[in-house]
Amino acid sequence: MDLPTAVTFEIGKTRQSVITAYEIGVLVFHLYFEKQYNNEKLSGIKKRYPNGSDVTRIIYILCRRAVLQESKAVRNQAVFSILGRENSSPEEAAWTLACTIDPFAYVSHMSAMEWHGLTGRIAKVLFLSSPRPSQWRKFAREKMEKDLGDPEKFSKYHLNGMPLLRRLGVSKIRDKALNCYSSLHLGAFISLRDSRLRVSTVGRTFLDMIREPDLCGGIYHVVEVYSEHAERNLQLVVDEIDRHGTNIDKVRAGYLLEERLGLPHPAIKGWVKFAQRGGSRKLYAGEAYSPTYSEKWCLSINVEI
Repeated sequence: MDLPTAVTFEIGKTRQSVITAYEIGVLVFHLYFEKQYNNEKLSGIKKRYPNGSDVTRIIYILCRRAVLQESKAVRNQAVFSILGRENSSPEEAAWTLACTIDPFAYVSHMSAMEWHGLTGRIAKVLFLSSPRPSQWRKFAREKMEKDLGDPEKFSKYHLNGMPLLRRLGVSKIRDKALNCYSSLHLGAFISLRDSRLRVSTVGRTFLDMIREPDLCGGIYHVVEVYSEHAERNLQLVVDEIDRHGTNIDKVRAGYLLEERLGLPHPAIKGWVKFAQRGGSRKLYAGEAYSPTYSEKWCLSINVEI
């Protein structure tokens, strides 16, 4: 059996519709090291480790054999479509591709609201959350060492010019621009079974609405979504904000949930202690201070809701 055929069989085991040059590089590296596939010797391997040129050659052959083609969804030569795979809806296909390109990202903010059925709007931008650059590089190094088996193999992989796990700098998927939000602490997300798609949890999505309303359709839309969907998801929302919300997150959410929507919960009562009397906190940070005021939450209600 030749090496491109073995790589084709390995690609066939996956359920994904796209693959990156890095992922192909890992497959090639392991096959070179083993020099056999399903107890059948691989032909044409005369060295222990491949190099970057070997991966380029195999990708070229797989494209000629109509196994792969350069992705038409993104402008990046390190991303390939696996031919013959069924695609999901255009939105889900774009979200899954984004999570394949960045293995540490997840769909968030307005896009997550869309996924969870919290909004009827279709976002013109694809919103992702991903680690900050230094943290991303650390995660990438750890993943490469794990994928290749140990640090020594990773060193050989790296020194031989094999494709590395890097941020690919994709700014657009099909007709949607990417808005990648980075924070020091990643939020909670769910991973879909048999898919690369990762989406922020319902609770985290509600917390993100409070923190970054401008990434969630604007403050007025956030209030609408809270009014329409918070009661049904109250325990999930309260748990996430209670564990991971900052003091001001809890004050803003407490006002919306308890004072505006009349949704009592024992945890929300405890958030009142984070109200700062004599301060100048606002419900929405993006507007000027308003004299309309919540005495209980010590919060300027600076939007007309």
